[in-house]
Amino acid sequence: MLNKDSVKALDVQSTWLQDYVNSPEKQKTLYKRTLFVVSISQIFGGAGLAAGVTVGALIAQQMLGTDAYAGVPTALFTLGSAGAAWLVGRLSQRKGRRAGLATGFILGGIGAIGIIFATLLNSVFLLFLALLVYGAGTATNLQARYAGTDLANAKQRATAVSMAMVFTTFGAVAGPNLTEAMGKVALAMNIPALAGPFILAAVAYILAGLVFYIMLRPDPLLIARAIEERKQKADKQGRTKTFVPTTNKKGVTVGATVMILTQIVMVAIMTMTPVHMKHHGHDLDEVGIVIGFHIGSMYLPSLFTGILIDKIGRTAMTIASGFTLLSAGLVAAMAPSDSMVLLVVALSLLGLGWNLGLISGTAQIVDATEPSTRAKTQGTIDVWIALAGASGGALSGMVVAQSSYAVLSLSGGILSLILIPVIIWARGGAEENKIKIDQGL
Repeated sequence: MLNKDSVKALDVQSTWLQDYVNSPEKQKTLYKRTLFVVSISQIFGGAGLAAGVTVGALIAQQMLGTDAYAGVPTALFTLGSAGAAWLVGRLSQRKGRRAGLATGFILGGIGAIGIIFATLLNSVFLLFLALLVYGAGTATNLQARYAGTDLANAKQRATAVSMAMVFTTFGAVAGPNLTEAMGKVALAMNIPALAGPFILAAVAYILAGLVFYIMLRPDPLLIARAIEERKQKADKQGRTKTFVPTTNKKGVTVGATVMILTQIVMVAIMTMTPVHMKHHGHDLDEVGIVIGFHIGSMYLPSLFTGILIDKIGRTAMTIASGFTLLSAGLVAAMAPSDSMVLLVVALSLLGLGWNLGLISGTAQIVDATEPSTRAKTQGTIDVWIALAGASGGALSGMVVAQSSYAVLSLSGGILSLILIPVIIWARGGAEENKIKIDQGL
């Protein structure tokens, strides 16, 4: 039974909630504020995720003494991100974006601290365990993109995702280029140099979590859900002709498939690039430059891709993603091992193709779901994306060990072409989706 204080608190919550539900102006202001908060957190989140990409494979190579399992760190933190995606999605569904995103980022920071201790103790077991927890930061960094879409209309959704992602660029590009500097910081603290980037990751992820916990008030998902409930209630009472969207299973399937395929291709090629470069005489600074361009290309094009996806359409940009990833695989496969320029071009194309696929796929998921179940669905889909990335990371080392980096790159490029028949199949439901878009839902 609720006491008087609890009843009073619920009344206060109901009052401010209704203020937002009844005021389009307040919704617009909150939408802009949410994008600002997400953008700030993504700067820190981008710096955190770059550590695992840049030196994770190198730490495993050093500890295990073989290239065959160099893809395991990426597989592990990607696998960890799968579990975290499920957790963050369910927590967001129950408590709102603030609780889910803050928890996920702080867990990622704890995982980064665990990796530092693993290198100090030279413990492979602790390294693998910490990498699983570190993956929570990767999952949360991706799920944060959804927060900006909660109060966006259909013609703003891809743009909202891109606004969140573009700010990831600042941290994501800075992270790899601070590899050498953070290595010196680590050495000054009597920590192995390769663990240096994870010092940055620990601080960055925890700061990102605190930004969400402190600043994401009121919660945009809770407001969106209340708005949807009011529309449904009004429709039942016959006061309005409001169209109530339902989950479009075909749209969800297509959006998920697009993101899963792009994730497999991107992770597989990206994971083995630092190892390939180290084998051919490139130093850590050069690895950082190539990965920096790659991660920059994953996020910086969001300045334009979100707008293009909203204006040109999800279908056209998904096809563009497939051809861009194919180009990346071809360039990486044919590039001379000592050519920094061609490696930069290949990894930049890889990042751009991933960007096009992720934003168009995300927009399709938001189009196909409703606020009452959206966070749970998004979390579930991100689980499959993470598992796909884990598979790509784990298999990439084995493919290279048994054949070559060129074979891996070419295989990834060819795999990306599957996006085209998938999106053609999806066009069967295009007219239905167009109706929803035109109605601004």
